Amino acid sequence: MQWTLVIPLKALARAKSRLSDTAADGLRPGLALAFAQDTVAAALACPAVKDVAVVTDDALAGRELSALGALIVPDEPQGGLNTALRHAAAAVRSTRPESAVAALNADLPALRPLELARVLDAAAEFPRAFLPDAAEIGTTLLAAAPGRELLPVFGTDSRARHRASGAVELTLTDVDSVRQDVDTGADLRAALALGVGPRTAAAAARLLIPGQ
Repeated sequence: MQWTLVIPLKALARAKSRLSDTAADGLRPGLALAFAQDTVAAALACPAVKDVAVVTDDALAGRELSALGALIVPDEPQGGLNTALRHAAAAVRSTRPESAVAALNADLPALRPLELARVLDAAAEFPRAFLPDAAEIGTTLLAAAPGRELLPVFGTDSRARHRASGAVELTLTDVDSVRQDVDTGADLRAALALGVGPRTAAAAARLLIPGQ
């Protein structure tokens, strides 16, 4: 099964506020863009991925991610993360109604294409499925098979909320790169330990991170 990935990205100026203890205000937008670039590049290199749609209204991010090969979907509803994902999924299916669609976080800078393929192949066995994040509280990927609605409930405790929504929790091992999103300095150190993409590596080199 080939998948269309939908990746939400908020305005870079407002992104990654929880990294304030690690990255100064002037560095966080560039770091958020680097995360998204490495995430999109790895996703497009995944053999299970047909294409990637990024839902964002950030002009710079739109240009940079389009240059990598992503389709840019404007966040027309302006209603927050889950509304943006529903809008982007609907946009994808307006031209390809039977697409398998998965929402993927934009902050997976250590993402490995083959690990993502394992997750998507496992998700293909269920109408809806999700992968919890490394902290086992949130969600990094939510998948919907052809003909099924995505029904995203990202946000606080999204792991429990997606499970309650009827999505099947995937319990794979050795897919750490798909689970390691980056919200905090500790998350960034964990991602760096896994091995991040080139853009994140360059951006992180400008930071002073204890333990690097």
